[in-house]
Amino acid sequence: MADVDFPVLLNNAGNFELRRVVERLREGLFDPLGVQLLSTGEAKLNKIFNKGAACLSTDKPSHLCVCGAYGQGKSHSLNYIKQRALNHNFVVSYVNLDPRQVPFHNFKDVYRALMEAMTFPKGQQSFVNIWKDFVKKWQTRPENSNKMIQDLIPDQIPHRFKSILTAIAQKNLIIPAQKRKLKKHTRFKPRSFSWVLQNALMGKDIPVFRLRAAFYYRGVSFYKENSLVCNKHDQYLAMIYGMAELFQKIGFNGWIVLFDEGESIVQTRITCRSKSYELLDKMFCPKTKNCGFYPVFAFTNEFFTCIADEEYDRVKIKNNGKNGTPLIKIPYFNKNYGRAWENLNIYKLHDLSPKEWETLIRKLILIHAGAYQWKPPVDLMQSQMNLKLSRLSGVEARLKLKFLVNHLDIEQQQKVNV
Repeated sequence: MADVDFPVLLNNAGNFELRRVVERLREGLFDPLGVQLLSTGEAKLNKIFNKGAACLSTDKPSHLCVCGAYGQGKSHSLNYIKQRALNHNFVVSYVNLDPRQVPFHNFKDVYRALMEAMTFPKGQQSFVNIWKDFVKKWQTRPENSNKMIQDLIPDQIPHRFKSILTAIAQKNLIIPAQKRKLKKHTRFKPRSFSWVLQNALMGKDIPVFRLRAAFYYRGVSFYKENSLVCNKHDQYLAMIYGMAELFQKIGFNGWIVLFDEGESIVQTRITCRSKSYELLDKMFCPKTKNCGFYPVFAFTNEFFTCIADEEYDRVKIKNNGKNGTPLIKIPYFNKNYGRAWENLNIYKLHDLSPKEWETLIRKLILIHAGAYQWKPPVDLMQSQMNLKLSRLSGVEARLKLKFLVNHLDIEQQQKVNV
């Protein structure tokens, strides 16, 4: 967000919106408007983001790692990227990685979280509605008169999800009322089909027998050709790649997935880490063309230290079950990822320069004034806050902001009580 936009954004923001910005800063949280108003020194980040987006337009794989210490602005940077991506016609999903809730090594859970967090440009809400509208328009074109819906779906999407996407875009078969009583139509429950298909698309555990009924009565002719079971990590990674390509076909520029707290990956046991590293490697160094997919991770600097120090020669001993035969040594890791990831696209966060802090403090004063309808002596207060901030060397940026907001709260209360 360029600095010249700040006065416009500030003047157009309502009192409630500005108060919400300040209140969330007070708690160390992020607000979409706050990200727009208070971003500073983002020119380099814009350049890196634009470079990655340009790669997607030529079907080249891209990724980005945002690295910095705790409280230095990683989450702020990801929120900034999210807004910028939406403004550039990307679909965006923002997920906090947590071994207890969204463990990266279990990619089915990751897929489900990404689907639930999906955000579309221009305020669009539902992928299902977007997909159905697109298919309807696609089918009306003369050149598509002899094509099937499955011709639209990327090949790498697993069979289960190809069938689901096809069924979502089609209507229920018409079964006369007198025939619905027959035993062969006991599975015909049209009111449940939309719910079944939408939840299955989101990655929820819908039984196969319920899917088969929905496919049959939605006229999906090919659903019996392959297994409808989908339980491998690579299948869900392929589904994400396929969805990104499908978004491009629909008219979006691609799918940007934002993973915050990526350092949690190295905080799990070795069997989980080995799976996570393998999945990360496929994102960072894909061997196949991944159209429209752009992963962005936020890591602490210690993450890459842990990657470099990992015991890549460590093995697990397995008995092959035959008496008298030697035990099998199986490596935990497929490769030395510390060496494999030496050339990743990394954006390193640094503390703001004194000049950038001055700019941010002035913005913060004006935001606080608008939020609580008071008139602070801006120049005097900025000078005082600059001095106080200079005594907080080494403190996290997030805590510095909380300190500055607290100072403004005190000054405002004193002015009110005079």
